[in-house]
Amino acid sequence: MRKRLVFLAIVPLMAALAFLIAASALNAQNATRATWPDPVWNRPPIEPTNRKPAPKRNLTGMWGTLGAGSGIQAGGVQLKPNNGKPENALPYTPYGLELYKSHKALEGADAVLPVQTNDPRNKCEPLGIPRYNHYNLRLTQIFQDDYKVAILYHYDNRWRIIWTDGRPLPKVLDGAVELDGQIREQRFFGYSVGKWLDDYTFQADTVGTMPEDRVWLDSTGRPISDQIHVTETFHRISADEMEWSETIDDPKIYTKPWETLKMPLRLQDPRTDIMEYYCSPVEAENYNKRFGSAASPNGK
Repeated sequence: MRKRLVFLAIVPLMAALAFLIAASALNAQNATRATWPDPVWNRPPIEPTNRKPAPKRNLTGMWGTLGAGSGIQAGGVQLKPNNGKPENALPYTPYGLELYKSHKALEGADAVLPVQTNDPRNKCEPLGIPRYNHYNLRLTQIFQDDYKVAILYHYDNRWRIIWTDGRPLPKVLDGAVELDGQIREQRFFGYSVGKWLDDYTFQADTVGTMPEDRVWLDSTGRPISDQIHVTETFHRISADEMEWSETIDDPKIYTKPWETLKMPLRLQDPRTDIMEYYCSPVEAENYNKRFGSAASPNGK
């Protein structure tokens, strides 16, 4: 009788153990073939021995910065952070400097309290070009065909078109642009055209952006105007590496052109799942109600 009881006790234990083994094997199998893969940051550097040649005239892919934090640029554009150091001082025109002082940013050398800021971003306004290149640049999807290159930004689910069909840039006017004999509107992303400088280097030029009361250059309040000309280059180094560079020329704000960006990128798994990252007026309002007054100068 005792042997029968022991046997009856062992049977369910063995059944439970078998279930756990089977479940563990199934989970392990699913883990090895993740159907919703996350971005992979901090990959080991590519060595000459495992570097694969880049495809010619092709930017397509899901591109990520080298580490999740390297593209944030909260302290200012990558190559010129707004940290008060002399080497990062910008060549402002008198009007440009006056405009910068009127901007109340939450980041940078002249940061203010949250209730004092006048950053258009905090109203969920589109950031525009080139600020999208300097705001939490983490994952960027690029598509292309025979007529255009499309860049999809992670933040706020925004996208832009760079035309590659040979069309010219429009002529920049005061508060508008002229193209094909027509007067057209200014745009947050401007008007962009691109061309291949060689088999591995693509250049994009953008004009016709929004005026200075609608957009900033970066999160530290540096200004730009609707007279800006943005030049970007995308240099495909290898099958898995690319460098994204940017120079701005805005004679209304700066006395000379200057470089803002030289961001190394790595190719991510094309199946990578991207978490939503957007600006919500309701969530911003709730945040200000909870934390804005507590950060005010008088604490009320």
